[in-house]
Amino acid sequence: MTPTAPAPSPAPERVGLALGYDPGVSVRQMADSAAAAERAGFDTAFFSETLFTNRDSVSALAAFGLATERVTLGTTQVVRLRSPLVMAQTAATLDELSGGRLVLVVGAFTAKHAARNGRPLTDPVTTLREYVESIRALLTGERVTYRGEVVQLDDVGLNFTPLRPDIPIWIAAASRRGLVNAAALGDGVLLDAGTSPEYSANAVELLRRSCEKIDRDPAELTVAQLVNTSIEDDRETAVAAIRWEVATKFTYASTPKAKMSVGEPTIDPDDLPRFADAFARGGKAALQEILPERYVTSLTATGTADDVRARIAAYRQAGVTLPLVRPAAPHQLDRLLRTFGHPGVG
Repeated sequence: MTPTAPAPSPAPERVGLALGYDPGVSVRQMADSAAAAERAGFDTAFFSETLFTNRDSVSALAAFGLATERVTLGTTQVVRLRSPLVMAQTAATLDELSGGRLVLVVGAFTAKHAARNGRPLTDPVTTLREYVESIRALLTGERVTYRGEVVQLDDVGLNFTPLRPDIPIWIAAASRRGLVNAAALGDGVLLDAGTSPEYSANAVELLRRSCEKIDRDPAELTVAQLVNTSIEDDRETAVAAIRWEVATKFTYASTPKAKMSVGEPTIDPDDLPRFADAFARGGKAALQEILPERYVTSLTATGTADDVRARIAAYRQAGVTLPLVRPAAPHQLDRLLRTFGHPGVG
């Protein structure tokens, strides 16, 4: 009797490590963390270039690329802070350095970015669309002339041949308008941190409907999401470690409103004036103090390792194909890698 071959083991679920938000962690330390994530079998090492002007994404991704060999490398870049030509040049260079492992995630230039950088505001959706179109054209290696409302290129091109002319471009989106735009433009979408699995399910449904309206297969889109995590031995300690980060999601009125436009059931509109008053009176410390615990636990993956594992499963159930988990504190990194790692993969 011929022995039956054992069934192949199912492929491990994709997971990424998100870095870049903690101002106390250096680029060298983050690169070491990216390498540790690769050894643990993580799929992606991701760097968030945030509004709060932490480390630069280009420098960080170069360090990640030199510290790793296998993992996909992703980063958010906000359009208009760099020209389309510079963004294409940067993306092609990082892709070359990493051996074809880059994912470029572009985010809209909003009123907050305009105010911080002293630049005039242009329509965020139009600007994002023109950047994506012109960057894709530049990555082909051909000369490009582009006439848009915001982007104007006259017979320009890269002076080298990109390793890949089709570097994946994802769209960072948190609002209803942004998600509709992402469905039309992106190879994938990056959902924001500080949202619940219920929000994720609503966002994925909006993406699906938007794809269907333009005869696009929703399965073509990678749905990644930044997920704030806090793993400790007990729930109370875990909540305390991540409360500060949840509070930052309510320092600008536009942030919760964008998420509410998609469907974030955690946020009670009646709470927002109280949050704004606390922030105006005492800054982030005062806001953190009055933030109800249900906001912390609903908008993050927080608790013991089992709690966090179950919460990430809820995001996957909502339609997120690539959770990008971000530890609340550096000391939680090893536990996070053990909880979601698959050593020997790759």
